[in-house]
Amino acid sequence: MVVKVYGPDFASAKRVLVCLIEKEVEFETVPIDIIKGQNKDPDFLNLQPFGVVPVIQDEDYTLFESRAIIRYYAEKYKSQGTDLLGKSIEERGAVEQWLEVEAQNYHPAICTLVIEILFAHKKGSPSDAKAIEESEKKLGKVLDIYEERLSKSKYLAGNFFSLADLSHLPFTKYLADMGKMYLNEERKHVKAWWDDISNRPSWKKVSSSRWPLLE
Repeated sequence: MVVKVYGPDFASAKRVLVCLIEKEVEFETVPIDIIKGQNKDPDFLNLQPFGVVPVIQDEDYTLFESRAIIRYYAEKYKSQGTDLLGKSIEERGAVEQWLEVEAQNYHPAICTLVIEILFAHKKGSPSDAKAIEESEKKLGKVLDIYEERLSKSKYLAGNFFSLADLSHLPFTKYLADMGKMYLNEERKHVKAWWDDISNRPSWKKVSSSRWPLLE
């Protein structure tokens, strides 16, 4: 039985899809139309009580929250496909550290930008200029720390591509859509890192594919 991924069109779900491709795991996708409220249907709420995507079903096992899902598959298939966790306990610790940095520092700032610049008007609300300005400053400070880190290693957790890098892919892509890719480009090492990870075949496939898609 192949893995089912619910909500493939959304950024957080793409984090899961990239991981599954890197780990060479078969999957199929199940579209969830949030605009039509399918995420609030009783059947979906039985899988994800908070009504958000992604969710995976792997035989009789159900899991939600994208970072939990990618950790699960990176561990379950550690010896298959790309090693996304590192080869030592120290490398694993570094992966977990930078995954937390992405979740707690990088994501809140960039997510606010995405909501205010790209999606506020779709909800009939004006963009919050102050929130945009503050979030861009916060993101810039985070990227300054990334620049320092990436001056010492090719990737965030070391000289190997890991979940820590992968987790940045879906939302960083929005910088171009928002006209703010200069935040990466004005930082030499951040730019090199982004050019590298965004050209991985797994991300190219996910970012250019139309769903549902059976791997």
